Amino acid sequence: MQSRPVRRLAQLGVVGALIAGVAGVAHFDKSVALSVDGSTESVHAFVSTVGDLLEKEGITVGEHDLVVPALGSAVEDGQKIVVRYGRKLTVTIDGVKKEYWTTATTVGAALDELGLRAENAELSASRSAALGRDGLAMNMVTPKQITVTADGKKTTKTTTEPDVKSLLALLKVKVGSKDLVNPDLDTPLKDGMKLVVTRVETKTITKTASIGYDTIRKNDSSLYEGQSKVVTTGREGERETKYLLVLHDGKEYKRTKVSSQVTRTARDAVVSVGTKKRPAAPAPSSPPPSTGGSGGGSAGNPSGAGLNLANAAMWDRIAMCESGGNWHINTGNGYYGGLQFLTSTWLAYGGADFASRADLASREQQITVANRLYAVAGLSPWGCAHAA
Repeated sequence: MQSRPVRRLAQLGVVGALIAGVAGVAHFDKSVALSVDGSTESVHAFVSTVGDLLEKEGITVGEHDLVVPALGSAVEDGQKIVVRYGRKLTVTIDGVKKEYWTTATTVGAALDELGLRAENAELSASRSAALGRDGLAMNMVTPKQITVTADGKKTTKTTTEPDVKSLLALLKVKVGSKDLVNPDLDTPLKDGMKLVVTRVETKTITKTASIGYDTIRKNDSSLYEGQSKVVTTGREGERETKYLLVLHDGKEYKRTKVSSQVTRTARDAVVSVGTKKRPAAPAPSSPPPSTGGSGGGSAGNPSGAGLNLANAAMWDRIAMCESGGNWHINTGNGYYGGLQFLTSTWLAYGGADFASRADLASREQQITVANRLYAVAGLSPWGCAHAA
């Protein structure tokens, strides 16, 4: 039988062991504040690291999730552990798609966290919209300054419209089926872009042009040398050509010939040219009568004194045949004036009373000299005697 002191010592040992065990359990039981995506709760766990604690709580984290402190950090009693899940945010900015990962829980917070400036930008999702763990895809259109030239006017517009077509609709610029837009309607807008609308129209025009004719000369032995006669009058032809015009902003850009046809045929002129030798004028049997009045003839007589206009109508008909009625003609063939005088004949019959050559004298003066020659030789000196 044990003595009382020994029993007391044994009892004290058991009590000491119990106290030590309780102290050990208390040492491994930690109380921590666990915050998951902003939701915080208090948990107790017999763990040594943050990773152990999350595993015990059934929380799985991936490479894009945020854990503070890190998974391998020791857990301390009273500590706060933060878990933020990563969200995939796909943002198409002005037509360019980019992918980001963020732990923000709203669109606005994510844009701020990622440094995506969205001042005055047009967003397809509200800044206050929640960003769940499934992620979000959204569009962002930033303001751009665009210069639009159309209908003779230039307009500068700051806009968040996505493409050329939308901007033109906003500005109420209508585009016809033939009009040209540069760049194309589906082109995304870029800051500083210059946009040009060209009005295109087509129309058909008709142009009329003259067709020239030739002059055919034929020898005619019935006419004296130097004489000519129009047998057939020449006539210009006419051609009509149709063109299709393409106009850019009212100005001709391109011309295409559609058709061409002769609407009037040209007709060649035919002229008979004399080849018959002229007879020599007979020498006067006596000096021609004076035409200068009491003072005799004078080459500078402007008053018309001494003129003889007998047979004037006959001489007009002969002149029409000889020279086409041109009383001052000089073709260089040696014959002059309306009645085609040789200078030697003109002077022989007193032409010097009026001028040195027949073409330099008036009609009346030429008729006066012709009457002098006619009194001596009749109409034989003239090849157009038949016209009398």
